[in-house]
Amino acid sequence: MLLSKGFEIEMYTGTPQGDVVGLSDQIVASLDGFVREPDNRNVEYTTAPLYGYDRLLCALVRPRQQLREYLKRLGDYTLIPGSTLSLGGSDRFQRSDPNNPYHTYIEQTYGTKVVTASVHINVGISDPEMLMRACRLVRVEAPLYLALSASSPFLDGQPTGYHSTRWGLFPKTPTNVPLFESHTHFIKWTEEQLAAGTMRNVRHLWSSVRPNGNHRPYDLNRVELRICDLVVDPIALLSIMALLEARLTQLLDDPSIDPLESSTLPASQRAADLVALTDANESAVAQLSLDAELRHWQDGRKILARDWIEEIYPEAWAAAKKHGFSCFLSPVKKILRQGNTAQQWLKLYEEDLSGRSVIVQAIQAMAEQERELEDKLCQQLAA
Repeated sequence: MLLSKGFEIEMYTGTPQGDVVGLSDQIVASLDGFVREPDNRNVEYTTAPLYGYDRLLCALVRPRQQLREYLKRLGDYTLIPGSTLSLGGSDRFQRSDPNNPYHTYIEQTYGTKVVTASVHINVGISDPEMLMRACRLVRVEAPLYLALSASSPFLDGQPTGYHSTRWGLFPKTPTNVPLFESHTHFIKWTEEQLAAGTMRNVRHLWSSVRPNGNHRPYDLNRVELRICDLVVDPIALLSIMALLEARLTQLLDDPSIDPLESSTLPASQRAADLVALTDANESAVAQLSLDAELRHWQDGRKILARDWIEEIYPEAWAAAKKHGFSCFLSPVKKILRQGNTAQQWLKLYEEDLSGRSVIVQAIQAMAEQERELEDKLCQQLAA
């Protein structure tokens, strides 16, 4: 049986020349289904929880088509790929809601480090203890999803040395987030953070993965993977979702995959060791994505991110095939062959294209792909 799943998509708005322009206050006032971020230059939409990948594809594309039509009415504006302010503007915050005190706190505490665009991936799991197992597995493998999705090699017109500048600079909060051993552990830890002020509210948990639900930390119903850079290619994004769902399906079928049970690291320090190992892996992937050398959570051996993905792919594919979504998983292989967005952009940059030229090409390619998907797939489904 397929799991329910959905996306939260943050995107920049701006000009066809790649300059980011803040329009979210107008967008949110005029269009249903879009919400503002603290900075006015990006806007977010969320897909409803769905089971089928074909419907999820249309749920990704159609709001963007609606947003594009609205942007045309405002002027010569479009959607801009990437997860950072690639061509400039990181020197200042542009508030979307000057009267919001939480936004004031974010601006004063973090500045433009949080003015990023990303994809949050949600997968429904209703049993709280199985959800905690899922969060543990996703946490230790989160670097692999960042490796596939990295799309922020530029900031203010220059390469930064990161493939994911967004995750390299993003203020993970609180600084130390454990592997939650049970739902009770998560509740107790969250209450302690709120009391200490290291979290301002229950949403102020900015780690690579977190349990989510209608009344956190008590009423939970999904795992939320937050590490991914913005993936504007819907087919590529669905393949990353399919890899995540396949791994979670494997875990549901075989709970012994749980890192607290199957890791061969010393039992007495297993949870702490896994957090340290995973944090180091996240940092390595932020820099070199698929080419980063990582340490495997099961036994501590060194392995490249791309080789790790290749290693888990056959069993993930078997799980996906069993549940009827293996065709949506297979584009992961294309990402491994051709590189993620950041690697492709850096290759163009090294071939003497300017950062602006790279972004302008990507803007045009994204718009064209969306038109093709809308014409070929979504209309067929509607018929």
